[in-house]
Formats: sequence, structure tokens, C-alpha cells
Amino acid sequence: MNNKIIIVGGVAAGASTAARLRRLDETAEIIMLERGEDISFASCGLPYYVGGVIPKRQSLLVQTPQAMSKRFNIDIRTLSSVQRIIPEEKKIEVKNLVTGDIYSESYDYLVLCPGGTPVIPEITGINKTNVFTVRNIPDSDTIRQYIEQEEVQSALIVGGGFIGLEMAEMLQERDIEVNLVEAGPQVLAALDPEMAAMIHNYLKDEDINLIRNDKPVAFEGEQNVEQVILASGTKISVDLVIIGIGVRPEAWLAKEAGLNMGSTGGILVDEYLQTSDPSIYAAGDAIQIKDFQTGADTLVPLAGPANRQGWIVANNITGRRIKYSGSQGTGIVKVMGMTAAFTGKNEKQLLKLGWDYRACHVHPASHATYYPGAKQMTIKLLFTPEEGKMLGAQIVGYEGVDKRIDILAAAIRTGLTVFDLQEMELAYAPPYSSAKDPVNMVAYAAANIVNKDVEVVYWSEVADRVAKGAFLIDVRTPMETKQGMVDGAHNIPVDDIRDRIDEIPQDREILLYCLVGLRSYIANRILRQRGFNTKNISGGYKLYSAIKNQ
Repeated sequence: MNNKIIIVGGVAAGASTAARLRRLDETAEIIMLERGEDISFASCGLPYYVGGVIPKRQSLLVQTPQAMSKRFNIDIRTLSSVQRIIPEEKKIEVKNLVTGDIYSESYDYLVLCPGGTPVIPEITGINKTNVFTVRNIPDSDTIRQYIEQEEVQSALIVGGGFIGLEMAEMLQERDIEVNLVEAGPQVLAALDPEMAAMIHNYLKDEDINLIRNDKPVAFEGEQNVEQVILASGTKISVDLVIIGIGVRPEAWLAKEAGLNMGSTGGILVDEYLQTSDPSIYAAGDAIQIKDFQTGADTLVPLAGPANRQGWIVANNITGRRIKYSGSQGTGIVKVMGMTAAFTGKNEKQLLKLGWDYRACHVHPASHATYYPGAKQMTIKLLFTPEEGKMLGAQIVGYEGVDKRIDILAAAIRTGLTVFDLQEMELAYAPPYSSAKDPVNMVAYAAANIVNKDVEVVYWSEVADRVAKGAFLIDVRTPMETKQGMVDGAHNIPVDDIRDRIDEIPQDREILLYCLVGLRSYIANRILRQRGFNTKNISGGYKLYSAIKNQ
């Protein structure tokens, strides 16, 4: 007897499940139910469609119902909303959103891929007509049409995550004044504060009005929002509001059916992505998964994991038992001309976990500096102090960020150490990299710490250490220091340090910095071998400036 499989949701996880099922079982009856009018659309491309970078709506459609149905012999029903699951009868109730009719459908296996739903904060006036979320293509159509018809001049975006930052760029592309309000101290919570500081400064330079540690409490106006009142009392006149706080699992259908729910609010699944009912699987943004590094329960609403989960579900239904090993949360976002990326654990998470770790920062160029167009990036690497096992990485830069974060993500997934990264042989030609790739460079910096060739401190510690008697040295040239210097620092250029060694006290802790950390490392090696108690300040003056100026 052929299996009848019903898939609820037709975007990333749902479409992946359906296509893989058919490739594995030509005889199965597969029905895919999608509440919207589109399936398998590129939800990550929605902001770019609003901004006109992707001009054609059709470009967002990875597959159409007609094309996918024909190629894979799948019964695809759009504008079909599942109202109820009856597990004991292995049935669902479906509402046809066009006719209003409700009918039942039986299943042998049910796959729940309903995705996530936008988080909508409780704000007075949030239901006004010019307040939008960005979840699907119709949402984007509506925003785009509103901008074009209403001659929008000023917008407010709530939330400094992926959607918020992408929408900020796209609205500015349309010559709209952008106000970006983030309730927390920084944008992109996956980054550590000093890395986010570089994004803050860049947004300011690009004329985005970034407001941190504040949030809207009221949207004022008659039918439309005309003025936003923030908790601080600030008032902002706007023509458009975008809510981009994030998503939560759309798990109500599973909950009402009596399926077990996770502590995070997602649908509880086992390592095979099976729910508490053995005939029901679930995948995508609606499920609670395991953190790859800690095994802790988590939510990771990203397209990559959702697609893989759908693929795994199809394998398991057809008897090819495959476990889902969890997600390490690798992500990347374009912030106008800048790129930010991350993988694994950040420092905030490691502190919360109580794990012992070390961090280092380097500022390499995207490719050989003698070849035109090289751009500087900042890499932060987190690793264990004894073995140098990689725990997490973050990169902020302009070019080549994607290549490096993918290498680092693969290294974390396979359990490599910083010493393995030193040995990694990566493609080199002057237009693309340097003979010592940025990945190798950060590995060498980290290995120096593990090998105790250098000790590092971080800018968050420096003021306190100086107050307790540490001697601070800026090893840049006098010309460079005219651009700015840390208060209390003594300027002794690295090339003069041997000749001026009598100026350095032997009985105090010595903290050194240069622009990016290389020259101060050299100075550290000179002084440590002469008996001085030296520390290198990770990230150098470049990182200090980013933190100070944000």
C-alpha cells in the first residue's frame, strides 16, 4: 500500500520535504497545503524586492505550484489553511480560502512546516494602515505599492536584526529617510558589542538615524501613523512603519492537536525530527532543535537549517534513518556596503554558559594590498585556552567576508583547532586573497595566545587596569598618534622600543597597542623576552575607535 503524506506549509522546509520525498518514492501520494498563494518563494529576498533591487516579483518564486506539481507529481493546494489536526483519526481539516469550504483529508504521515510568524509588540496604534511586517510576497507587494502611491518621505523600522537592517538599506535606496529603533544596546544580537559598534558607526556615516536602547510606545495619527512616540519621550514624524523584531514559531496547530511542545515555544521533535506522535514529523522555523555545540534547546529560524530538516524528514519517512545533528547558527547579512557574519558561540553566550575561552581580533585585508581594491575586515575568533578548539567567529567587513565565515563555520562543525586553521591551505591569487589568508592570520594570532607567546587583554578591561597601575604604551608612529590616542598612553614607536627601554617600568604591568595589533605583538615579544610583564590589547586602536565613536 502506498503512503499518503500531507505536508503543511510550502516554503523552505515544506518544499524541500516534498521534492525529496518524490525523489525517494515515485509511488507515494503527496499533498502539499499552503495557506498563501505562493510556494517555495525566496523569503530572504523580500526586502530587496521592496527596495527594487529585485525588480520582478517573479524572481522571488523558486518554484510555482504548477511547475512543481508537474515535475514532481505532487498535489499542491495553495490558499488552503489547515484548521485542525485529529491525530487519533489521522485526519486534518482544511479550509479552502477561496470558497470558504472546509473538508477533511486523511494521512499516513503528516509533516508540519508552518514556519514562523512575525513578533508583533503591544504598542498603542500598531493596527494602523501604514504599519507593516515582511513575511511573504503579498506583504512585500503591499509595502512596495504603498511607498509608490503615498510618496513616502520618512520611515521608522522597529528592530535591528536581519530584516530591520535589510529594510533600512532598501528604503534608503528609495530616497526615504530611515529611522532604525532598536530596544537593546546594539543591532545584530549575534555579534558581540565591539563588533556591532562598527555597524553602528557605519550606519551613522550612511545617514541612517540609529536609535538604541529605546522603543516605540505609541503610534499616533488617525488612520495612518503620523508620529511615533518612543519610551524616552522622543517624537518622530513618519509616513511608514516596518516591524522587524523577529519571528516566533507558528506552533498553535500542533499545540491544539496535543503534540508535545518545547520549552522555547517550538514544536518538540526528536533527533529524527519526529514529534510526540510517530506519524507526525515537523521541520523549519516552527520546531525546537538542539544547539550543535551545547545540545541545549534552541530556535534557529534560518533558511539553511530549514531546507536540510525537510530533506531529513523525507529520508526518515521513506526508511532512510538520518539524525539531525543540530544547528550552530551561522548567518550573514548585507548592511548597505558592509557585510556582517557569524557562526558558533559569541562571547555573551560563552559567559552565560560559564565556558573558559579566549578571544582575539585581527584586521586583515580582503586580498593582497598591492592589488587594487583591497578592503579591511575585522575577524573575532573565540577558542578554548588550552587546546585552541574553535568555539565561534564573527566578521565585519566589505569584501570576502562570506568566504571566510564559511571556512570558519566548517571548521567549527568538524571540531578543528586554531592549529588546524594555521595549516589550512586556501586558494591564493592577489585579486582574491593573500599568501597568508585572513583565516590563517586569525589562526596564527589565536595560536600565539594558546602557546602563551603573548597574553591579551580587551578594551573593556584597560581603563580598570590603568587605574590599578598598568603602564599603557602606544607603539604607533608619532604621525599616527596625531589622529587620536588613548588617554594616559605613552607613545614609544615599536622601532624605537629597544633604544627607549629605560622609559618602561619593570615593576608594572605593561599594556601595548598599535593600530590593528601586529606591531604591538612584536613589541610584546621584545619586552617579554627581556622580563617585562606585557599584555597585548586585542584589536588595537582601530577597535578602540569603533567602540568609542559609536
